[in-house]
Amino acid sequence: MSNGSAQKSNKPDNSKVIKKLVLVVFAMFGFGFALVPLYDVFCDITGLNGKTNTVAVAYTGDGIDTSRTVKVQFITRMAKGIPWQFEPVINEISVHPGEVKFVNFYAKNESTHDIVGQAVPSVSPGLAAGYFQKIECFCFTQQPLKAGEEVEMGLQFYVDLDLPVEIHTLTLSYTLYDISGKENS
Repeated sequence: MSNGSAQKSNKPDNSKVIKKLVLVVFAMFGFGFALVPLYDVFCDITGLNGKTNTVAVAYTGDGIDTSRTVKVQFITRMAKGIPWQFEPVINEISVHPGEVKFVNFYAKNESTHDIVGQAVPSVSPGLAAGYFQKIECFCFTQQPLKAGEEVEMGLQFYVDLDLPVEIHTLTLSYTLYDISGKENS
């Protein structure tokens, strides 16, 4: 019996290893695609991630809790490459749960060409996102600005009466994206 044949029987078949590796790669690729909807479901169930409502909410007018005051802070930032000035007119406001407030945000297109912007909101702490109700918001629509044009954009909101009592400060953050050429017709 030759030594070569004994070694050959102990070696794994390369084609089997390659098939297993290809199967693992496809499984990882599929899992990566499945993570996005799974993450959204997880965030919806737990209230994490600070996602706010994306459509207007009707104000129910269930009253105002004047015994509580919540500080709402406003933060803005631009996605990489968007040449706009974008900022809140006021950086924070005190509200009573159930009280409707209106604030403005300033935007100016500092480029030499027209740009369509879209603001994406987020609330921190994430648990409070479901209690921050936007009645009207510039984030519901696309914001086309001509070169050099400036505008004030409004946000009308209230903090839900059911906001947990341990939450005293909410931070509403907007990130502005350039969606020129990607906007809906």
